[in-house]
Amino acid sequence: MGAAFGGELSAVDPMVRRSERADYQADLAMGLAKSLKRAPRQVAEAVVANLDLEGVAERVEIAGPGFINFTLAQSFLETALGTLAQDAALGIVPAERPERVVVDYSAPNVAKEMHVGHLRSTIIGDALARLLGALGHEIIRQNHLGDWGTPFGMLIEHLVDVGGADRSGADAGADAEADVGELSEFYRAARAKFDRDPGFAERARRRVVLLQSGDPQTLALWKKLVDVSKKHFRALYQALGVLLGDDDIRAESFYNPMLPDIAADLERRGIARESDGALCVFVPGFENRDGEPLPLIVRKQDGGFGYAATDLAALRYRTQELLATRLLYVVGTPQQQHFAMVFAVASLAGWLAPPARAEHVAFGSILGPDKKMLKTRAGESVRLAALIGEAIDRAEAELRARDPDLDADTRRALAAKIGIGALKYADLANDRIKDYIFDWERMLALEGRTGPYLQYAHARIRSILRKAAEAGIERAEAPPAIALTEGAERALGLELLGFGGAVADAAESLKPHRLAGYLYDLATAFTKFFESCPVLRAPDESTRAARLALCELTAAVLARGLGLLGIEAPERM
Repeated sequence: MGAAFGGELSAVDPMVRRSERADYQADLAMGLAKSLKRAPRQVAEAVVANLDLEGVAERVEIAGPGFINFTLAQSFLETALGTLAQDAALGIVPAERPERVVVDYSAPNVAKEMHVGHLRSTIIGDALARLLGALGHEIIRQNHLGDWGTPFGMLIEHLVDVGGADRSGADAGADAEADVGELSEFYRAARAKFDRDPGFAERARRRVVLLQSGDPQTLALWKKLVDVSKKHFRALYQALGVLLGDDDIRAESFYNPMLPDIAADLERRGIARESDGALCVFVPGFENRDGEPLPLIVRKQDGGFGYAATDLAALRYRTQELLATRLLYVVGTPQQQHFAMVFAVASLAGWLAPPARAEHVAFGSILGPDKKMLKTRAGESVRLAALIGEAIDRAEAELRARDPDLDADTRRALAAKIGIGALKYADLANDRIKDYIFDWERMLALEGRTGPYLQYAHARIRSILRKAAEAGIERAEAPPAIALTEGAERALGLELLGFGGAVADAAESLKPHRLAGYLYDLATAFTKFFESCPVLRAPDESTRAARLALCELTAAVLARGLGLLGIEAPERM
């Protein structure tokens, strides 16, 4: 670019993409034509005239109005694959400037069971943490549990009732934990009692005061609720294969002592002011439906703090204490305005200043067949534990039908990998911004864009490699040369070389579906290769060795790619 049009354009993205008409296509001429005031084809001709691709491309052509098509030289492609096969990173290039990145995801509420609404935040956030970590960024996972606020007075007082403790809360009964086991039922029971029993409601309000003032007995009961809830969350994270642990929890209660200072700091800076008894920030550019300034309420009329204050405290903590330069909030699209206002206030206060920046990683909803929010037949949110259980049960039923002789323990363990993989891939394969329709049959199918299809491709390759070992075909000490004599071999090789770019693209765009789509294309290319290029029955030993090397490299890339999405790659299926 610099040679063709001057150094100021040397950093322009050449927009190179895979193409059906060649190995790769560059589209930059179309975008530059207007700024250069030249026809796109003239721009393309100038670019091609200044290219030095000797030994890299065997053919460069200009197509249509100005597309530049490249066909790689066979020797270059084979050498690149040989290099990739010996690269432990499989072509993933570390970021030039690694950052400390906070990824805020999952964020369930204490004393409430996780439901389908938590699925997307949990698995998208986990995938992004893995992807960014693979590029060398330092990842700090943050699970912002909802464990504070006025509902806990109601919950703690109900725990006193069901646990048999005296009204001071000094000795909660031994059965209290068991009674809280069904978290959603516990919450509903407390809510119903609060609504119908004025005496209970008054006791609950007093509990809020005791909780906020640090009363030891009330805090002990609150901690019991938190501990039972964390046990529930841990079990679901483990079942999902999500890398969130207790050390990653920074709950609302953690920030509670910081809230008065947040308010005082905003007042001191002249950013917040009182309005109708509440402390508010009127963020420039935000208005309500009537065109009036829209406030971000930091402190409520009653002196309490809402979740906006907590989010501000969390942001300040992450930039000032954790020294993170990038904050990712993996939260549903409906919170878009809230986070935009929080980020704006933090910027005004100087807590979010370059190089630090915050991004709301929004996502759409999971819909049922009726294209409405996925619910149970009773109209309630689907429990996440039930969803996970059904995924595993359905996968186990499929395995039993295909291989009735498989022992029960092996079948159940494999069903967990397939069922959870199907659940996660069905979500991650969709652009996170969009809603998607939940469909068990489609997501568990062994064909099409599904997790089981990718897992089966990996398992098939591992089977080929096992059969090679059983046949006495030993691996050479040095990796064999990869020769691409067939079109299907070449197509597979080109896909393999795209892995590092696909990982970088998914991480930088914060869109895991780009890696999910790449892995599907890779598995499809392998299937075509497998069907047209005999491996163990190759025509000669060198061809067999080269094809086995392609198989091994493909299995490694599939396993690594699936792992970056948080999906296991079984050895057998």
